[in-house]
Amino acid sequence: MSNKNPVQVIAVTGGKGGVGKTNVSVNLSVALAGLGRRVILLDADFGLANVDVLLGLEPKRTLSEVMAGECDLRDVLLTGPGGIKIVPASSGTQDLVSMTPLQHAGLIQAFSELGDNLDVLVIDTAAGIGDSVLSFVRAAQEVVLVVCDEPTSITDAYALIKLLNKQFGITRFRVLANMTHTPQEGRNLYNKLVNVTERFLDDVALQYLGAVPYDEMVRKAVQRQRPVYEAYPRSKASQAFRAIAQKVDAWPLTDTPRGHLEFFVDRLIGS
Repeated sequence: MSNKNPVQVIAVTGGKGGVGKTNVSVNLSVALAGLGRRVILLDADFGLANVDVLLGLEPKRTLSEVMAGECDLRDVLLTGPGGIKIVPASSGTQDLVSMTPLQHAGLIQAFSELGDNLDVLVIDTAAGIGDSVLSFVRAAQEVVLVVCDEPTSITDAYALIKLLNKQFGITRFRVLANMTHTPQEGRNLYNKLVNVTERFLDDVALQYLGAVPYDEMVRKAVQRQRPVYEAYPRSKASQAFRAIAQKVDAWPLTDTPRGHLEFFVDRLIGS
């Protein structure tokens, strides 16, 4: 067994687009960095990559060059707000969108070279249930499912849970309600998801991570190309992200491989 510290790997996903997944990924990353964690944020939405745009960053190199063998992962890292590191993907380029599961596996393994200077890897997945979403969620230790108060959000979140459970045996999902208008709304969304999963999926455990309230300051921060957590630290949304980051920081770290391809797993088994 390797004595290296295990890296916490969190996939932020949702099934549906438009639930604020990227905003959650960015602000959670910055909030975790505020707790003293060394964080890398991987923009894994290969079709519509926009983490760099959201933060006003201009990458000189992206994952396209990594996959083409033109540079290493270290060469594409950008420094973002709060000192987080960002792995940018190029938006709208077919080479990343059409990556095979084998290429996804190569990228997952390539992250091992970054593990020595890292505590948390946050993965902002694409919307939907495509190959890249399934590859990256399966290779993470924790799945944060972002939902909002739209019928399609709950339907799509359930479809993703069902697929990941039936095909890959994933049983634990953390539910984060986004853009809620009352404290109870987030809990209600979670309960809807629990009710449908308990009816049809025997071994799935959902856990409520919390809610991020609808906050006009989020829109203002986006316009300024800054995370709300940094731009408006006293806003309702920032307070929620702080509380959620503290919960995430308290999650136990897994230090045993689970028998399939995972981020940093070769560090765990000392190969």
